[in-house]
Amino acid sequence: MSQTSPKSQRLSHSLTKPLLIILSGPSGAGKDAVLTGLKESGYPLGYITTVTTRPQRDNERDNIDYHFVSAEMFQQMIKSKQLLEWANVYGNMYGVPRQPVKQALDSGQDVMVKVDIQGAATIKRILPQSVLIFLTPLATEDLSLRLQHRNTETASNLSLRLKTAEEEIKQLPIFDYVVVNQQGKIDSAVSHIKAIITAEKCRVNPREVTL
Repeated sequence: MSQTSPKSQRLSHSLTKPLLIILSGPSGAGKDAVLTGLKESGYPLGYITTVTTRPQRDNERDNIDYHFVSAEMFQQMIKSKQLLEWANVYGNMYGVPRQPVKQALDSGQDVMVKVDIQGAATIKRILPQSVLIFLTPLATEDLSLRLQHRNTETASNLSLRLKTAEEEIKQLPIFDYVVVNQQGKIDSAVSHIKAIITAEKCRVNPREVTL
């Protein structure tokens, strides 16, 4: 009977380490659309649903697009350490639930989390082995057009988001990868993210995230 050498065992082990993938970028970059494309492609990832105090939009589904909670419930989740990270974004609270991330990683599943730039920086600090992907449009003008087409922003909010986006783009150096999401080319952005994951799986020294 053949036996697996210690070297082969180490190699096999390295290939099974799950990734924590953080998708971020300025408002209007198309993060939700890209995530939808990834899900529809059947790519095997654990997708973590963000908790928010933001009012639910007409086209959104509770516990699918977001976990919509009251401000009081959100504060209780902070106090009981149920959130991996949280931030105030344009007057609303957003947070990543800790337990679903831990359960997925412990089971060996790669995990995808969508957060804002603040959240990405926080996760980078507490879990430096995470894979950070910055999603951006081809040009700043595209952000303005996308935000206008959403019809969810007032003129003042739109101006604030665009100014914030200019500052957020300066945070690019903290990320590991950048993916350009061109208008009408979601499939291309999805393919690039899949390629990043494939490249990470081929690392000689794999990342290891422990929660």
